[in-house]
Amino acid sequence: MRAADRAAHTRERVFPLSAGILFGLGLGGFFDGIVLHQILQWHHMLSSWYPIDTIPNLELNTRWDGLFHSATYVFVVLGLFILWRAAHRTHLYWSSKLLAGSLLIGWGLFNLVEGLIDHEILGVHHVNERAPPEQWLYWDIGFLLWGGAMLAAGLGLVVVGKGEEASLARSPA
Repeated sequence: MRAADRAAHTRERVFPLSAGILFGLGLGGFFDGIVLHQILQWHHMLSSWYPIDTIPNLELNTRWDGLFHSATYVFVVLGLFILWRAAHRTHLYWSSKLLAGSLLIGWGLFNLVEGLIDHEILGVHHVNERAPPEQWLYWDIGFLLWGGAMLAAGLGLVVVGKGEEASLARSPA
């Protein structure tokens, strides 16, 4: 196979990292919304600004939680759309490392962006508002560290997966 043909063939087989990242963003948001907002009830979307101490504040927070869940749902739908389009390519390169890595990148990015913006910059809520307020920063930092660890692990898996993908592309067809 000529080098140009092999390069074109390789481009057609590339794993869609953007799909995995969008899935990771969505899964990170779903985990936050379902586990932290609903099951543990540690915080809601605007609970630092509008504490859950009146029915109108609860309604407002519930509405914003719903908007938040809607955004995470859109991430998952977009990821599914990208994956579906890529899967129709001939001989798509499927990689567990690239899928897991891109999911971790998306989830880690979710935690880092949401944690920095909502917890630290805007202060709309904190990770565990059931803890004493003087401990909120520790929970927030833990959330950011968890996100950073997922991002680092995801990047590592993607580097390894991309190496395997490139190695396969270089092998004779």
